[in-house]
Amino acid sequence: MTMHISDTLRYTTIPLADGSGAIPAVGFGTLIPDRAAARQAIKTALEVGFRHLDGAEAYRNEDVVGDAIKEAIAEGTVRREDLFITTKLWNNNHRPERVTPAVEASLGRLQLDYLDCYLIHTPFAFEPGDEQYPKGEDGRPAYDTGVTLLETWRAMERLVEEGKCRSIGLSDIRLDQVREIVANARIKPAVVQVECHPYLPEWELLDFCSKHGIVLLAFAPLGHGMEPRLTDDPVLKAIAQRVGKTPAQVALAWAVQRGTAFLTTSTHPDHIREFRHRCSARRGLAGDPGRYRDKHPFERRRGHRPAGVHSAGEMKGKPQLGPCRNVANLVRFTFEKDVSESTPFLR
Repeated sequence: MTMHISDTLRYTTIPLADGSGAIPAVGFGTLIPDRAAARQAIKTALEVGFRHLDGAEAYRNEDVVGDAIKEAIAEGTVRREDLFITTKLWNNNHRPERVTPAVEASLGRLQLDYLDCYLIHTPFAFEPGDEQYPKGEDGRPAYDTGVTLLETWRAMERLVEEGKCRSIGLSDIRLDQVREIVANARIKPAVVQVECHPYLPEWELLDFCSKHGIVLLAFAPLGHGMEPRLTDDPVLKAIAQRVGKTPAQVALAWAVQRGTAFLTTSTHPDHIREFRHRCSARRGLAGDPGRYRDKHPFERRRGHRPAGVHSAGEMKGKPQLGPCRNVANLVRFTFEKDVSESTPFLR
């Protein structure tokens, strides 16, 4: 069965404040350990309409991503100018003198002349060297205390000036660290990528990013190894049942309508093709995260996350979580009051 992403979602993008272009609202994550499966999954994703590929040096498969892109371009599936390619600087390359060689190595593996976005994978550094996860004599991670995040950022800024990447950003980072970079940067972050979903909404980070024109890019928008599953939440299930959608559709619509971009991934071709069934949202809200909240106030708790939980990975074994009423109010308004105006992003 062949399928295409509808024009509504395919061309839904969020402008980057640095003027370098726009990021697709929906991206395909390439953290797929099996190299053959990764290559086929990426090719399928491009065939069905994904235009943002999110990778990283740490995934150890940038060459696979590059091969898939090269094949898709050769077959006429996509053009390079239609793609938004992101990869990430790993922790052992935070020293300023290692940043340029690191991005050049990534470009070589990806077989590209430039990146659309280059992220600092995490805000902490490992000791420089060839070891991806260096350890000290005690067996613990060997951190590099001789370099600051701001020093690494200065080196990232030079990459933009040299044309090696069009935009730069941060990943897996706290709000206070983003504040520090924004306050001192010559070139401000265009993208901040963090885990984000209805149980971990990151309202304060989103508000800060919106104020400074930074796109919040959510990974694990349906939760990450969570028990109980996000899609089993009684609030999301009730809303989904009432409006004839799935809980996943509700959660993904919430992600796009609050102004965030998000990533999804799969190794199963049918699941990638059927992604069109998983997201619906109102046209026109994705590029303006403040518009919806200002026009339609609703109950929300800034920085809300379930008590005692700091990341989705810590939710395993937790009892059933209570309803996230900030999610309920936003999505209920969207799907019940405005459902007649809704336009599916994916068909």
